[in-house]
Amino acid sequence: MYSGGFYPYNTLEEFWAWWSRHIYVNRYDLTPGEPYTRLLELVRDKDYFVLTTNVDHQFQLAGFDKTRLFYTQGDYGLWQCSKACHDKTYDNEETVRRMVAEQREMRIPSELIPRCPVCGAPMTMNLRCDLTFVQDEGWYAASRRYEDFIRRQEGRHILFLELGVGGNTPVIIKYPFWQMTAENPQAVYACVNRGEAVCPREIAERSVCLNRDIGEVLREVSQDE
Repeated sequence: MYSGGFYPYNTLEEFWAWWSRHIYVNRYDLTPGEPYTRLLELVRDKDYFVLTTNVDHQFQLAGFDKTRLFYTQGDYGLWQCSKACHDKTYDNEETVRRMVAEQREMRIPSELIPRCPVCGAPMTMNLRCDLTFVQDEGWYAASRRYEDFIRRQEGRHILFLELGVGGNTPVIIKYPFWQMTAENPQAVYACVNRGEAVCPREIAERSVCLNRDIGEVLREVSQDE
């Protein structure tokens, strides 16, 4: 599904036929996964904050406090102007559901093609894939809340828990977690990631790296609580 987002579709009708199905399956037609609900059980009564590159809304579906979430890379549920002519995003659920219901032969009706209300250009996904990514008011508000959270934790005992972060965008979560752990003697770094559970030697004594499945680990920790 990920690679399909980069396919050069011949028409906007085909583009949105595919994308509407992608959005529907990954954003609207689903229930929260067990690892998310398990994680919420573990942190619900703690002073937590979630920094994520996921765009599928699973944290909010699971019941996490939305004021403690920062979706850095966008949201399948939002559209923006493809030309980024203004810094605003738009909820897409109603139109996406119509696209899924009314498409025929992998094409949506032309009248359902979303267009920017400001400049008239086609809309596109609010996903960070190039320099046109729109950071709207909600994005900046979440960024400030995350920065405030990190500022309050300076010098305090804190766990930087990294779950499933690979090498695609390590500068958002992985590298900052390593750096903040190194700078704070009271911090502990934990990484759960099958095949990529590593840490720098500088923080190895204050790190826990589990080369295992995230769901299995959270299930075992929940049972031990």
